[in-house]
Amino acid sequence: MTNNGKILNYIDNEWVPSRAEEFVDVINPANAEVIARTPLSPAAEVDAAAQAAAQAFPGWRRTPANERIQYLFKLKYLLDEHIDEISRTITMECGKTFEESKAEMRRAIENVEVACGTPILSQGVISEDIAPGIDEIMLRQPVGVCAVISPFNFPGMIPFWFLPYALACGNTYVVKPSEKVPLAMQQIFHLVDQVGFPKGVINLVNGAKEAVNAILDHLAIRGISFVGSTATARYIYLRSATNGKRVQAQGGAKNPVIVLPDADMDSATRITADSAFGCAGQRCLATSLVVTVGEARNIFTEMICDAAATRVVGYGLDAGVQMGPVITTQSKDRIEKLIETGVNEGAGIPVDGRNPHIANYENGYFIRPTILTDVAPGSETWKTEIFGPVLGLMHVDTIDQAIELVNSHHYGNQASLFTTSGFSARRFRYEADAGNIGINIGVAAPMAFFPFSGWKESFFGDLHGQGMDAIEFFTQKKVVVERWPKEWSRKF
Repeated sequence: MTNNGKILNYIDNEWVPSRAEEFVDVINPANAEVIARTPLSPAAEVDAAAQAAAQAFPGWRRTPANERIQYLFKLKYLLDEHIDEISRTITMECGKTFEESKAEMRRAIENVEVACGTPILSQGVISEDIAPGIDEIMLRQPVGVCAVISPFNFPGMIPFWFLPYALACGNTYVVKPSEKVPLAMQQIFHLVDQVGFPKGVINLVNGAKEAVNAILDHLAIRGISFVGSTATARYIYLRSATNGKRVQAQGGAKNPVIVLPDADMDSATRITADSAFGCAGQRCLATSLVVTVGEARNIFTEMICDAAATRVVGYGLDAGVQMGPVITTQSKDRIEKLIETGVNEGAGIPVDGRNPHIANYENGYFIRPTILTDVAPGSETWKTEIFGPVLGLMHVDTIDQAIELVNSHHYGNQASLFTTSGFSARRFRYEADAGNIGINIGVAAPMAFFPFSGWKESFFGDLHGQGMDAIEFFTQKKVVVERWPKEWSRKF
């Protein structure tokens, strides 16, 4: 997959080494070993990929949708066949457990399956006789060249929130993976190469900020998809919109869970622990805050602290491991400083995961699950997306106060409620200001046929990834008003 350890680009159906002068080490976060080097591709290489995609667009657009999806059927088969090896690569470069990596790839494949329904999903509409002898038609046509700028935490899945829909709708595509985790996409593009897409339909360029800015500014690229931090999402949204592009930019999150006294505490604890500490807390739907209501406080606090303290941490390819490392030493330092900030703000720390000893992986970027109690509204710990295995606990007396607390936050990606009351559940789903709602669910990740929603500062744009939102994003509507007078027709 590499040239002397250096990651390659894939442009116009050719594997090409970058001419970059700078490279970034790809590091296994469990042991700090360098496993590859990512080129920081210059703007000229983004231009080459965009030009290849632009030249391929007219022919791909004219390919009937039922033929375009045949390529996706082949890709789905190959992804299924190679899921284990791709998942192992994700674990090596990203740090999550093998089971988590495999679940990620299952969601990627699910999106390919849904995109294969594009011949139906992208149909237009027609109204006859809007006036005597005049018909009006709405057609969906592809946007052109589109691109995804992908984050490190789900290197196999997140590009597939967008890529298969874009291709099925007749667009051509450029993928820019995170420079931290390029290997999974290298493997996936070897499968893309086996599928045999026409030249230039799908391209891969590795890099960092220069490559990103080149994508945002390139005249041939008409649509941008992004997932990452809110600060970067806002930057990408503003710069892309200034350049006249359509944009969907998923930002950060601080996903709260409300636990009512009538909740099944065993279930609420287990599910919340999985949500907060799965993938080492490095996912945009990870539970970050728990708001206990009334009598739920003491029992839930005791149980979640026990779940955090007993979680098995280690290398994700080792048997029995429940949580891996965070992505970089810089991330580890940042998370530990935020934990210290929480303590300085007055939070308790009954479970402290800083500076753990992980046998045989002493050089890895590990933080054990951490619990902060009595997090204050408005504090730095309350406001900031920590993006690590840190769970903050808060307490209120009523569900009204809990919902008010949820809705006061500037993020709105996900919110969940644990209860056995249907009345409370219905009220919460109605009143909670978040795009993804969980009822007795810790990770309310939508299936591929629903949009991956997000509100407030968790999303910039109008149309989300997945499902019909993806079809809408990757097509532009054309309205045709048609009149054919009888006197113009030949008589038979």
